[in-house]
Amino acid sequence: MAMSVGPVENEASLSSDLFYDILRRLDGPTLASAACACAAFCSISKEEKLWENVCSSMWPSTNREDVRSLISSIGGFRKFYADCFPLIVNKEVTEYQWNDYLEYPEEWTEAEYYGDVDELESVAPSDFVSIVDIRYKDKTICSKVLWGIPNANEFNGWFYNCPFRIDLLTYASRDDDNEGEVFLSVSDGLPPILSMEKERKDGKLWMELRDGLRLSWIVVNKKIKQAANLASWSPLGGQRHWPTDKDFVIRFGSVLSAKDILPCQVVECILVMKFRVIHTEGEGVQTTLKLTELSLQLEDMEGAHVNGRNSLLILKEALSCCRSNNHSEVLESCHLYSKAQSELKEEKMKIESMLDRLCIVTGIAAFLTFWYYIL
Repeated sequence: MAMSVGPVENEASLSSDLFYDILRRLDGPTLASAACACAAFCSISKEEKLWENVCSSMWPSTNREDVRSLISSIGGFRKFYADCFPLIVNKEVTEYQWNDYLEYPEEWTEAEYYGDVDELESVAPSDFVSIVDIRYKDKTICSKVLWGIPNANEFNGWFYNCPFRIDLLTYASRDDDNEGEVFLSVSDGLPPILSMEKERKDGKLWMELRDGLRLSWIVVNKKIKQAANLASWSPLGGQRHWPTDKDFVIRFGSVLSAKDILPCQVVECILVMKFRVIHTEGEGVQTTLKLTELSLQLEDMEGAHVNGRNSLLILKEALSCCRSNNHSEVLESCHLYSKAQSELKEEKMKIESMLDRLCIVTGIAAFLTFWYYIL
């Protein structure tokens, strides 16, 4: 009888080890799906080490000791992945009415426009941490971490009333273990370019860069223990050869809710990445690009920069907003915002055109009336 119990216990232990070995090889979405398959997988999938491996593979910046401690303090790697893998989706863009927005800011008092002071006191710039990773063709080329928001407590409140902007390459290196400039070359998967004249004709480098780059910009609020990924993962657009023929600008981002913060109700989080060609094959070395800009800023429907005061409130709200694993749904919400923004610009141009015509007609009428009485 005793002989029969031993093999059963060993078999159970062996099965558990095998299950763990299987699950540790899975990526995040597959691991989450496997957890629903059976009770054994569900139990083992709660192991924090599994999710730490998933996060480490997805976001190499989470390998840092200080970031690991941060993630543990806000609920662990499993929660962190659940918060940051789904991307932000704003389904309220379609409810936006441009004609209501045109009445702003006359209907808003200064206190309403600049945000509630009591609410702002609960949001400190030092509570925010930016965890940023850039991939090119599944290879990580840059990982940076920024603690707090630069210059937020300087210049006697200057930050709160001026346009909000974070330039990661300028500030992250102060506290980043992975200091230094970021380069992309043929060894990373870039196509060899003999000359910029050839690139201007076929655009091969631009297409490879646009299709291969992926960006994750995770914002964590230490106080409320919440996190969210503000990036769209894949590019939303870009500009080739701007401002010079050797520059490439790629834009990522998301649409964030500004309900009860700004009259426009929604704003765009714009993440800009800029590369510059510093070598081509014709110069005797491999084609090489250098990352020259990586920044974050918020803009309203009219393209105006959101100030620091309101940006803090918007970022805080973004950490608890709606998200989706469906990337096409994420892109659709961004396209809806762009469409609404274009319609707003067209409507404003129509109104301005009507006002111009009215001014011209009024001027002509005044001129004719003047000469009528003179003659």
